[in-house]
Amino acid sequence: MKIQPVKGTRDFYPADMAVRNWIIDGWKKVSIRNGFEEYDGPIFEYLKMFQIKSGDEIVEQLFSLTDRGGRELALRPEITPTLARMVNQRINSLAKPIKWFSVPRLFRAERPQKGRLREFFQWNIDIIGEANEFGKVLADAEVIFTAVDYLRSVGLRSEDIKVKISSRELLAAYLRSLGIPENRLDSIYPVLDKKVKLPPEAFEEVLKEQVPDKETVSKIQDFMNMVSISEVKECIKVESDEFTACLDTVESVIDALKMMGVGDFCVFDPSIVRGLAYYTGIVFEVNDVQGDLRAICGGGRFDNLLHDFGGPTIPATGMGMGDCVLEVLLKEKGLMEKQVPKKQLNYFVASIGFGALAEQIYQIIAELRSMGYSANFSYKVGSLSRQLKEASAQNAKNCIIMGDEEIEKDEITVKNMTTGQQQTIQRKVFLKNPAKFIV
Repeated sequence: MKIQPVKGTRDFYPADMAVRNWIIDGWKKVSIRNGFEEYDGPIFEYLKMFQIKSGDEIVEQLFSLTDRGGRELALRPEITPTLARMVNQRINSLAKPIKWFSVPRLFRAERPQKGRLREFFQWNIDIIGEANEFGKVLADAEVIFTAVDYLRSVGLRSEDIKVKISSRELLAAYLRSLGIPENRLDSIYPVLDKKVKLPPEAFEEVLKEQVPDKETVSKIQDFMNMVSISEVKECIKVESDEFTACLDTVESVIDALKMMGVGDFCVFDPSIVRGLAYYTGIVFEVNDVQGDLRAICGGGRFDNLLHDFGGPTIPATGMGMGDCVLEVLLKEKGLMEKQVPKKQLNYFVASIGFGALAEQIYQIIAELRSMGYSANFSYKVGSLSRQLKEASAQNAKNCIIMGDEEIEKDEITVKNMTTGQQQTIQRKVFLKNPAKFIV
């Protein structure tokens, strides 16, 4: 019986692995240059952790199991609860602000579709513990900047993607001004989050189920359709210091991003809600301008999450970017092929008469590898021309050719596989500085 991979998972053949490594290496490089430190946690946690963060309905969206001791566990669908648990364990000894990043492998039991699989990698960056208001603005801006910093580095332009920024706190203040009680807000957020996913008529019908008053529904839709902070200031008349302060915070974050040089990537968009209840302030998503894909990444402020996991109330902000949507977008933009490194050898060692030269081949291969160069040779005893073809197939920069005459004189011939030029050198001279002979 021929066994297929589980639906929603991926096999990473060498070419696929090159793409995966290129994406993850880029995430790590950008994280480090923006001052973040790497962490990780276990691939499974207690199921209760994810229920605390997302409610009991999360059970249907993840892979859960009961171990031999009767403990209910789950493969992690995200790493933010693990982050909260880890920080709480050492909250008093960790220097603030905490700037951490992680690239976990995650699992979600959902229907596979374009840009969405059951198994994926996700880049997470978080800033925890910056308490003053100005510092919180900068932390929110830096999380967004770091995401854009990576996306720019792989060739995406402001014409390709936009960071849509809003505030859960701003939305809550506006909903309260319309007379919606506090205990209704958490059930309304997931509905409002569907605005960009549903046709206008369908969204209005779903919203009416939560907000029966037609005038209130109309006001909510008008607010979510606004395209600038100035439009909100002109059109939304709310006698609330809280609403004004929240709007000022959003404006400050966007101003900070302009000063950081990424203002052309960023827009105000009050329709960005983020469905999860734990967001408390700035929220954002990065979308492709054409709008054909799910959000490339998203995040925001979650000041209460550590407290929900038994720790203190401490400010926190962060984001997550999955590899699946990103890979689809980069392929569609033609940005993958020219950037993902191809397999390349520094040296391929070819011989004229393998058997008699086996010892010399093994020695020079071992010496090159011990110095950090990639080197390979043919397992087959074949003609020189066939070995040169194999060197080309393995994308070798240079080919070292050895024969009886070279061995007798303790020499090697180094052939540049791009230019075809070659030179014969004393083997000892070559091994003192091989890089000198790599063109």
